[in-house]
Amino acid sequence: MADIRLLGPLRARIGDVSVVPSAAKPRQLLALLAVHVGRIVTIDSLLAELWEEEPPRSAATTLQTYVLQLRRKIAAAVGDGSGVSAKELLVTEHGGYRLALPAESVDVLRARDLITRGQQALAAGEDASGSTLLGDALRLWDGPALVDVPAGPRLRIERMSLEESRLGAVELRIGADLRLGRHHRLLGELTTLTAEQPLHEALHAHYMVALYRAGRAGQALEVFRRLRATLIDELGLEPSPRVQRLHQAVLAAHPDLDPVAVPGGGLPRERAGALVGPSSTASRAPLQSWS
Repeated sequence: MADIRLLGPLRARIGDVSVVPSAAKPRQLLALLAVHVGRIVTIDSLLAELWEEEPPRSAATTLQTYVLQLRRKIAAAVGDGSGVSAKELLVTEHGGYRLALPAESVDVLRARDLITRGQQALAAGEDASGSTLLGDALRLWDGPALVDVPAGPRLRIERMSLEESRLGAVELRIGADLRLGRHHRLLGELTTLTAEQPLHEALHAHYMVALYRAGRAGQALEVFRRLRATLIDELGLEPSPRVQRLHQAVLAAHPDLDPVAVPGGGLPRERAGALVGPSSTASRAPLQSWS
């Protein structure tokens, strides 16, 4: 049973045996093949990842050596009696190589599947289910993706894409939790997130709503003040109209900001969605959705 983890330090095991190379470039090779598990990664893509714009004359031969080294590790992990050879797991294809493992053996693919299912649940109005699925996806992260792997152009793009996916999932999950009336439990998390992401308007808006609903309107206004100062200092921009409307709502103690109890402890989507979620359809609401 293979288990490859890219959402944090690189870890790859077949059974109980690690197949992670110690040298930098073979680690890059394994990481790029794992990101594209089940699909061919061309030799040109691998050469560009490992040597960027200046591959040496021996690059193609050196790549074959790295593949051989990785196959040796795989062979040692699967053992002689498994009935599967290393060449069947790391396959040579016309023009490239393919890591022939199930998609669910790689944490990146599991996370993407959970995020997709969470988004679908939210779109269907199932906030509790969506929050659970997105939370399950986010728990797969054990730090920045590929944190200990040298990155060429392909892996740099993957890192950025995975970080955007993580932040998007966080934003959606927190929005669902706010609609479910879970504002008190979100305060600590949002304190950290807004410190880590000082320009992320949606997370600051979530924090403002959570603080307001916890009876801390003054702190909600202070969050807006800090966000506005940072945006002006760093980018020369005012907060978006959506966040400015939320600020005005806090100042006016607008009723759409108040949590409303419903059976099961959640919030009616047509009430809360105008402020804390992406799925509001209440066109008559004075505040449009900002997320």
